[in-house]
Amino acid sequence: MRPSPVNNNQQPENPILPTLSPLDSGFSGLTRRTLLTGTLGAAGTLALSCLLTDEASGQTKKPVTTLPVKAKRLIILWQGGAPSHVDLFDHKPHLQKMRGDELPASVRSKVRLSTMTAGANRHPILPALKPFVPYGKSGTYLSPLLPGTGSIADKFTLINSMTTDAVNHAPGVTLFMTGSQIPGRPSMGSWLVYGLGKMTEDLPSFVVMTSTDVGKTCGQLFFDYYWGNGFLPSQHQGTRFRSDGEPVLYLDNPKGVPSELRKAMLNGVQSVNKAHLAAKGDPEIASRISQYETAFRMQSSVPDLLAIEKEPQHIIDLYGKDVQRPGSFARNCLLARRLVERGTRVVQLMHSGWDQHGNLSTQLAEQCRDTDQPAAALVKDLEQRGLLDDTIVLWMSEFGRTVFGQGDINASSGYGRDHLGSVYSVWAAGGGFQKGLVYGKSDDFAYNVAENPVHVHDLQATLLNQFGIDHRQLTYRYQGRDFRLTDVYGNVIKELVS
Repeated sequence: MRPSPVNNNQQPENPILPTLSPLDSGFSGLTRRTLLTGTLGAAGTLALSCLLTDEASGQTKKPVTTLPVKAKRLIILWQGGAPSHVDLFDHKPHLQKMRGDELPASVRSKVRLSTMTAGANRHPILPALKPFVPYGKSGTYLSPLLPGTGSIADKFTLINSMTTDAVNHAPGVTLFMTGSQIPGRPSMGSWLVYGLGKMTEDLPSFVVMTSTDVGKTCGQLFFDYYWGNGFLPSQHQGTRFRSDGEPVLYLDNPKGVPSELRKAMLNGVQSVNKAHLAAKGDPEIASRISQYETAFRMQSSVPDLLAIEKEPQHIIDLYGKDVQRPGSFARNCLLARRLVERGTRVVQLMHSGWDQHGNLSTQLAEQCRDTDQPAAALVKDLEQRGLLDDTIVLWMSEFGRTVFGQGDINASSGYGRDHLGSVYSVWAAGGGFQKGLVYGKSDDFAYNVAENPVHVHDLQATLLNQFGIDHRQLTYRYQGRDFRLTDVYGNVIKELVS
């Protein structure tokens, strides 16, 4: 049987060794190599028995859930580079009177910093660039740089007590996406697709799109392992849609090859793959079969997905004029809505540009203009279509920013903030998350958690909970150990969800 996503930590039974003839090994007698090959083949065949009856054959896998299901889809709006919670979300008006004062050593003493400021002699307090204003019936205080986000303040939970172990970008992203700062484990999207199965046969279950504004500000690299499958079967990895040329590489027929010929060729390849799978039991052959079948159906489904000109004008206007530019965050937000309404389970939008060490005074506003309206539009669009109730929209980053400034904070430009993992802000809408709630508090300097900490693993556990999954049970045995997204940590924060 296929290793179940819900694992009760029992040891798997030993597979029965196949009978090997001299032809299997190439000479008479059973060698150590043929013994190991046969053992692995038998184990793979047993593990794939369920896989062959769902994913490889094109049937939807039965969801494995143990809790009430509140969410079916997840859209991650990743803000790469770490937006400043001090300037956007964490309301600390009293800091205006402390501008330029030294941040007390007692506040800084237990917080890990990057090498850029860990040895600095001065830590001058830099309050929010603009005074916050209340939004919505909830009166949630946000920066006026986020009017779009303010317009949906009554629809999301704002967490002002997020905390992480990471202090550098790639480890921080990797920790949230995979549960470890070290690359190589399955991403959250891969875990969800593995555990819950497909919702559509015409599109990938897990899609990734990236965006950045080249020339405006510093951007972070997007590594494939942020949406990789790790040690899970490879059909669970994220499929990246590109903004230039073919949205998915090698999806279109080669020039001069008609569809009928391509289909006949693929059918032949699939027949060979299925015969090879029956003989060898290699999980990657099953993945290849599934991927070929999905890719063939995507030849007709993807062009329709990308045809945003079919959207009514009021929807185009909702997302803003930048929606017309391929590869923009606005366009990707609209495509995210089109994907989830067609059955894609996880959409991961990766946007870079928030790494503002020396250009905070100019680039903070630029990034807000690029991302604020589209993010709010996505929530509104999902709600009016009846999709928000069971779709989680998560606005997230790897960490926050220090309350003290880097550079001369009294200059007109050239200053910014360093990385801060001890406390920062994120928001989540839909899928059972509370509406109009501000959860958790930082200290007086927005530098440490003062009340109701939410660790990265806690948020992962809470997200899985909304999909009906006990995060302690969604495991996969690899190299003798049961791995899970939350590693050996994490608690569901029940106050965040209804």
